[in-house]
Amino acid sequence: MKRKPEINSVDAGNALGGKAGSGYSRFGRQRGFTLMELLVVLAILGLLMSLVGPRVLNSLGGAKTKTTGIQIRDLEQSLEMYKLDVGRFPSTEEGLAALVTKPGSAAGWNGPYLKSDVPVDPWNREYHYKYPGEHGELDIFSYGQDGQAGGEGEDADVGNWK
Repeated sequence: MKRKPEINSVDAGNALGGKAGSGYSRFGRQRGFTLMELLVVLAILGLLMSLVGPRVLNSLGGAKTKTTGIQIRDLEQSLEMYKLDVGRFPSTEEGLAALVTKPGSAAGWNGPYLKSDVPVDPWNREYHYKYPGEHGELDIFSYGQDGQAGGEGEDADVGNWK
């Protein structure tokens, strides 16, 4: 039976081009990344985020505006149900709260017409309601992100007339 030749750690290191167990590679450098390599990778990641980040944030903002429009349509449908039961829309003074709590002058009220309380817009402000409306039979709207009339982009008003 032949015995395999024994290789001691010094011979194994020499076969790899460095000292055995020293952590050095064949070319005499330590294994791992240099500071320069790490900085280059971080710079590339930063560049990618600066290009992609604004698009992602704009998409998020657009989602809030779309959510506002959907909630306004849902409130409008609930107001239609209210009108079928009571025979009229709630007054501006009664507001959207009439969908959850019976107003004193609402004969035939068969609510609540919403599953929970009146929702707030995605910017945590109450929706505005006017009856009779300026843009249609009734107006339900949010002033957008800035909470002020007018504006562009995310600050634009969102209403049931748009």
